[in-house]
Amino acid sequence: MVREEFQFEATRSSGNVSAILVKPEGARCLLIVGHGAGASMRHVFMETMSERLAADGIATWRYQFPYMEQGRKRPDHKNILLKTIRSAVAAAAAAAPDLPLLAGGKSMGGRMTSTAAAKEALDGVKGLVFFGFPLHPVGKPGTERGDHLDSVAVPMLFLQGTRDKLADLELLKPVCERLDSRATLHIVEGGDHSFHVLKRSGRTDEEVVDELAQTVARWVSTLI
Repeated sequence: MVREEFQFEATRSSGNVSAILVKPEGARCLLIVGHGAGASMRHVFMETMSERLAADGIATWRYQFPYMEQGRKRPDHKNILLKTIRSAVAAAAAAAPDLPLLAGGKSMGGRMTSTAAAKEALDGVKGLVFFGFPLHPVGKPGTERGDHLDSVAVPMLFLQGTRDKLADLELLKPVCERLDSRATLHIVEGGDHSFHVLKRSGRTDEEVVDELAQTVARWVSTLI
């Protein structure tokens, strides 16, 4: 297992940001993962998911957006986020040139990745993975945040909890149906936006992480 930390230039104006490569022996692909708006690449979910994906032969490249790297709470301007994603893809490809690429992220990281891919294909990226796609703000149901997905040319995997307040499934399901064969929707029963489940569900958060990783691994097998 390779575990290595990197620095790469996010944008010319923002400077360098950090990244972590977790690459198991015999890795099948590399998933480039952007963090959510309020938690860094070192958040326990990101750490645990990377470890669990590695057990299924999927390497990960987790990276910081500039605002998080610099200790600021407010996310960067959209253009900075999108440029950082392209820089992250290029840096990941250079770090593991032997592996096919996937990209995506947790919440905002995933949505910004699909936004970037909708504007212009991400070089070498064969599919996108969303760990909780934030379709709308809390308490403001709508689908406008998903309009750009029509312009994404690669397959997409949506991993969504039934208690996710940022993605009403009754709104997300039609979006995925509209995308036809490009979209795969996996529903996590009882999961919230962070994929936390209540004790009365009879499951643990660790079991949910296992479910997510196994779902990603099965989906990857259909692409690579």
